[in-house]
Amino acid sequence: MQFKSPPLIQALQRAMPRRGTLGKSHGLSYGQSPLLAAPTPAWRSQFLLGLVGLAFAGLLGRTLYVQAIATDFFKKQGQVRTVHQLELPASRGSISDRSGQLLATSVAVPSFWAIPGEVDADPAKRRALAAALGLSAEELQKKLDPNSRFVWLLRHASEQQLAQLQALKLKGVFQEREYQRRYPEGEAAAHVVGFTNLEERGQEGIELAYQQDLQGQDGQRAVVRDRLGRIVEDVGERVPAVNGHDLALSIDAKVQYYAYQRIRDAVQANGAKAGSVVVLDTLSGEVLALANYPSYKPDERQHLSGAQLRNRALTDVFEPGSTMKPFTVSLALDSGRVRPDTVIDVSPGTMTINGATISDAHAAGALTVAQVIQKSSNIGTVKMALQMPARELHEMFSAIGLGQRPDIKFPGAVTGRLRPYKSWRTIEQATMSYGYGLSASLFQLAHAYTVFARDGELIPVTLLKRGSAEPVPGSRVFSAATARTMRQMLQTVTAPGGTSPQAQVAGYSVGGKSGTAYKQEGTGYNKSKYRSWFVGLAPISKPRIVVAVMLDEPTAQFHDGGRVAGPVFAEVVAQSLRLLKVPADLDVKAHIQAAVEPASTSFWSLQQASVSNLSSCQGLTC
Repeated sequence: MQFKSPPLIQALQRAMPRRGTLGKSHGLSYGQSPLLAAPTPAWRSQFLLGLVGLAFAGLLGRTLYVQAIATDFFKKQGQVRTVHQLELPASRGSISDRSGQLLATSVAVPSFWAIPGEVDADPAKRRALAAALGLSAEELQKKLDPNSRFVWLLRHASEQQLAQLQALKLKGVFQEREYQRRYPEGEAAAHVVGFTNLEERGQEGIELAYQQDLQGQDGQRAVVRDRLGRIVEDVGERVPAVNGHDLALSIDAKVQYYAYQRIRDAVQANGAKAGSVVVLDTLSGEVLALANYPSYKPDERQHLSGAQLRNRALTDVFEPGSTMKPFTVSLALDSGRVRPDTVIDVSPGTMTINGATISDAHAAGALTVAQVIQKSSNIGTVKMALQMPARELHEMFSAIGLGQRPDIKFPGAVTGRLRPYKSWRTIEQATMSYGYGLSASLFQLAHAYTVFARDGELIPVTLLKRGSAEPVPGSRVFSAATARTMRQMLQTVTAPGGTSPQAQVAGYSVGGKSGTAYKQEGTGYNKSKYRSWFVGLAPISKPRIVVAVMLDEPTAQFHDGGRVAGPVFAEVVAQSLRLLKVPADLDVKAHIQAAVEPASTSFWSLQQASVSNLSSCQGLTC
């Protein structure tokens, strides 16, 4: 079978020269090609010329639009792609104690970021990058999303990580300087100072309370970057950073650290859930220590719990129990209803009001008002309280700061609970007189005791260092004579025969009141759980500090405030007064001898251990 070529192919074959002809002739007659001889319509060339003309017109219009009409828009887009605003981070203000010792400071540290689309794609280098960052290959791949133009690889690199990342010299990975917060005092001052997040914004404590003062204002620097992220030149004026203000706290770092150690040891020794200590300067109203346990390390917050973060001295409220008795008795003394030697019948150790029974821990037949404080008699206190209108008690409780938020700039400080007196029943007035039916924080309780230290005045307190060493004025609650008399009574509590001899301090006269209360759960009390505390002042002859100690749920041998919180009070007082260079006001040898001799039940005979006659004290100059 033979196949014939198509007619067009046959025509081309006829038109082509035979073999060897091209070598003999120097060209072809293309005019004889049947393809070129075919007629071409004129509209085709005109159509093509029109298309070319329209294309040039479009380009000309686009050029006119870009260069003349939308100039600002395209300039802006060009700047977005080449000009970058770099933040010049402000250094956060430092936080120091009253003597200038740093509690929080910022240090410059390297951080690393990347342009994902430009990061070196070599598998080996990416594996090395993931190892340096502490990430798996999958985590790194997810982080380097090619659709992103910026990603943080590592914030606040360690020295080891810095060396590893710099050695890799990866394309598309850049180093930036940031600031990281450091806390030299660690756990001891954590609840006071607080901490910041990665952006150095305060999250807790003083860092949060004074965020605006500490933060400062970041500056700006406009630069042109090339496609590799390198800075080519600066553009415009640089706006310098304004660093944050430094803060000097009233806290004494040494007192704070010692108080933290003592409450930590006491919590562990007594099998307690938690504990707190507050130390106040009675001259200036400055907070010298505010310690809590359990605590945390502000630099290591990976596994924090709410129990660690709580500043219990300010955020936890409780019924203060017997620590309220001195205020009730002071009101009775101040109003002239009783004198220190007024005898009150407390037999048979119980009394019933509105169907509820009130009892004393130890029954007694008759006690003087001074002995009501010394022996911590509920019945003696109630009998004095019921002689007074409810309004008077309520006004006194309000005057010492109960039911009100402490006037300090600190997050989480609570108000406590003090119900309006018009709703009190007789039994409620009775129980409030010895600390049940109202609530307060340990900080509020410590603040209230400045009334006795400052001759009847409640002084304002602060967490910031005061500029003046002069005693701050306060608001009058009791007369100076009543406050001095109550100081003497409080001293008998720590003397032999009192409820808290464990609170005595060698060389210093001290006084205070212990408290032990069942923990309230729901509408009732759990009689297997206690809060124990001791609040007092020293030296009695010329008070310089108020110290309040609280332990939550002690489960060891003892649970009463005198034996659980009293020793912590004694240790903190002794160390604090030495650090403040307060001279001893008792003869140590005579003090020890008096402590081991049989105690007299006479209030006035217990004052003989004091160096000076307290009844002759006038204000803070005695």
